[in-house]
Amino acid sequence: MFDLTGKTALVTGATGGIGAGIVRAFHKAGATVAISGRQADKLEALAKELGDRVHVVPCDLADKVAVGKLIDDAVAKLGRLDILVNNAGLTKDNLFMVMKDEQWDDVIAVNLTSTFMLMRAAARHMLRSKTGFGRIINISSISGVIGNPGQGNYAASKAGMIGMTKSLAREVANRGITANCIAPGFIKTAMTDALNEKQVAEISQHIPAQRFGTPEDIAAGALYLASVEGSYMTGQTLHINGGMVML
Repeated sequence: MFDLTGKTALVTGATGGIGAGIVRAFHKAGATVAISGRQADKLEALAKELGDRVHVVPCDLADKVAVGKLIDDAVAKLGRLDILVNNAGLTKDNLFMVMKDEQWDDVIAVNLTSTFMLMRAAARHMLRSKTGFGRIINISSISGVIGNPGQGNYAASKAGMIGMTKSLAREVANRGITANCIAPGFIKTAMTDALNEKQVAEISQHIPAQRFGTPEDIAAGALYLASVEGSYMTGQTLHINGGMVML
């Protein structure tokens, strides 16, 4: 079950905690994976760790020209593209009243506009390949569902991702292509490592599971959505948050 042998995937933000977890899960399941991010040295280190069936395709998602080429670059390495995971994200937090235009613009560009461009290019390729199989998985956030003080830009980008994913899902479902989101709650990554013990304890009190999640928790959801077994799931958002939000 959830075997990805013979499948190809592109994962953005592959050097972060969640991204690397997804890459490792897909690779273990048999997929050939193209890994993307801004830090080529970290991408190379991950590729070296995993060994064969891994290709490095660096890309700065703030660069629209580079984003416009990424799917073609990945296909050139992989041969075709079966699975796209839009995981890369940017935060530039500030309260609404003092948020600068560039903070808004930068977060929307990386989190939403680049995701749209990659979804569009990937869907076009998947339709042309006529394999009857395609998986697009977008990593949203609990912030995009319930909002979060100081994250108006980030929440807007992640909520927009959910709506955009539903629209694409309706357009391509009859061609064997699914589009879904995962909305992680608080996950143990470099971002949450910056929290002190008191902050972690306070946040955990609001999580029925009484703990932060792990990258592996998110990777398990992504693996299901990427699999053949996930073919009847489309236009949905998996809320992996330990029960912090129940919808």
